[in-house]
Amino acid sequence: MAFNIVPPLRAVQFVFGMIVLALAGYVAHWYDFDAATASPSQINILCFNGLWTMLITLYLAISPVYAPRFTHKYAILVIDAFTMIMWFAGFVALAAFLGGLTRCIGRVCQAAQASVVFAAFAWVLFVVTTFLAAQHVHRTRGTTNTKAATTYSSSDARRNPFPTDSSVRTPAPVKMREGV
Repeated sequence: MAFNIVPPLRAVQFVFGMIVLALAGYVAHWYDFDAATASPSQINILCFNGLWTMLITLYLAISPVYAPRFTHKYAILVIDAFTMIMWFAGFVALAAFLGGLTRCIGRVCQAAQASVVFAAFAWVLFVVTTFLAAQHVHRTRGTTNTKAATTYSSSDARRNPFPTDSSVRTPAPVKMREGV
């Protein structure tokens, strides 16, 4: 039996989403109450990413197993790709924001820096799951299979990546007349 790598990846994505939500929420709370100013949008996007990741990882982990009717391979690919882009934008924006500060000291700054690190790790995890989803879509192209893959294993990679349909026949070769 092949080991399915996706459920552990989804679990780690969920945990990283919780960590980033907690860290970015702490920083946003500090800005809103202690600094008496609105929290920067760079912090807010990481709060969104953390919450969004927690919601979609639950959907992406549970729906292929318990509700396959509500799961589609293209939906998983789009959700993974969108989330990957959002994590990239979030951690790069906050890293640039922190790099532009004149001083960054204290626990709030350390929490913001830690949220950048965890956001970068979350982005890497979504790069991997987006690649796996794209690989599944590529592997099942030309078929009527719209179901999400419930397993991603090394044995899948050894299969023929170009499925053939026995109902499609190649045309007979055309004979050329000589002397034309």
